[in-house]
Amino acid sequence: MSRRLVVLDVVGLTPRLLAHMPRLRSVADGGFTAPLGTVLPAVTCAVQSTFLTGEPPAGHGIVGNGWYFRELGEVLLWRQHNALVGGEKLWQAARKVEPGYTVANVCWWYAMGADVDWTVTPRPVYYADGRKEPDCYTDPPELHDALTAKLGTFPLFTYWGPGAGLPSSAWICRAAEQILADHAPDLTLVYVPHLDYDLQRFGPSSPQAAAAAAELDKVLGPLIDAARAKGATVVALSEYGITDVACPVDVNRLLRAEGLLRVHTQDGMEYLDPWTSRAFAVADHQIAHVYVRDPADVPAVAKLCAGLPGVAEVLDADGQAAYGLAHPRSGELVLVAEPDAWFTYYYWLDDARAPDFARLVEIHRKPGYDPAELFFDPAAPGAAKRRAATALARKKLGMRYLMSVVGLDAGARAVRGSHGRLPADPADGPVLLCSDPGPARDAVAATEVKALLLELAGLTRHG
Repeated sequence: MSRRLVVLDVVGLTPRLLAHMPRLRSVADGGFTAPLGTVLPAVTCAVQSTFLTGEPPAGHGIVGNGWYFRELGEVLLWRQHNALVGGEKLWQAARKVEPGYTVANVCWWYAMGADVDWTVTPRPVYYADGRKEPDCYTDPPELHDALTAKLGTFPLFTYWGPGAGLPSSAWICRAAEQILADHAPDLTLVYVPHLDYDLQRFGPSSPQAAAAAAELDKVLGPLIDAARAKGATVVALSEYGITDVACPVDVNRLLRAEGLLRVHTQDGMEYLDPWTSRAFAVADHQIAHVYVRDPADVPAVAKLCAGLPGVAEVLDADGQAAYGLAHPRSGELVLVAEPDAWFTYYYWLDDARAPDFARLVEIHRKPGYDPAELFFDPAAPGAAKRRAATALARKKLGMRYLMSVVGLDAGARAVRGSHGRLPADPADGPVLLCSDPGPARDAVAATEVKALLLELAGLTRHG
């Protein structure tokens, strides 16, 4: 018979931040705490997939939070279907030992379509007239009404965007408590994003970062208590640590200036044209996949990128293999930023020609990650907030609206934290806490998490 597990993915948690989180630290009272390795790129989708499969990105295929889908000719980020993740998942391995093993996935990524028993994941209502309303997806479907009746609608606009903050993490934790109470899964996976926000906005060494850790600790307390009440072993871990940055790196603008990146124009706006570009980058925090159409161009593009200030490494196929990142979805080159730098996705040379989505919170249309979405335009925050108020008024009236609040120079002036590189200091890296002392060890690699969780569940196969 397996032992019940609750696994908390507390994004951005590091040993430094644990100093402000006594309730979370208590998980390891009588258990153990260990430095946790991560993978390159140290971003949510890639690292979570490694935790659940025991494979590096070269094995499971999640080479970032998004990539260039060559078969579609499109850059797509934040896809949600579990079939994108290769390899045997943790629960599939568990069911080989205990066929009836039950699992709840509360907001870990690639939740949709996963062969688990209970699923909750953010999923707006996309109306036919273009409106987007907060909501979540659940399986089974009746779980949706059971949760929203008690907790209210999932607070999507506090999950990401300028309003991102504690309410979304609180909702997720309360939903996990409800599932524990009603269904008592053998394994409950809970994704808690709150530390991602102010650490990127203000940097991990800021007073705001310490305050965010303290307020999240209070939210985590009842969930930890609920897990203990069910007799569960509690594991808390993190995917990466966020470090201080100050320097945005415009790799796509360099490629465009050199005639390698091409755009097409509609209604006066410029759009990345991946079909005809000889080279372009998919920016993802401190990592950028550079896709080069003609293999003969790779050495020249590598040399060009290596000379760009803010680029620490340019990984070709051999370099990617050394990091466990060699996969057909990866770019022909992968760039790693300097410790104080991060990559923008910007490809236009004149802000007047930027596409309208550049000024929106629009994670599915931008061909790269945009941390500027966490801010009201720093150049004119008052005007941005007034536009947001007008958009919300239109929304309440059932009218279409654009939440045009993101500044195009916000990255240079506002973003103070990023991640994606491998950590230079364990104090700034991920950490793992466990309430069971049995499998205590000095350090845990990201690729060892799956095996550790199977051991904690009492499902390790011998012989």
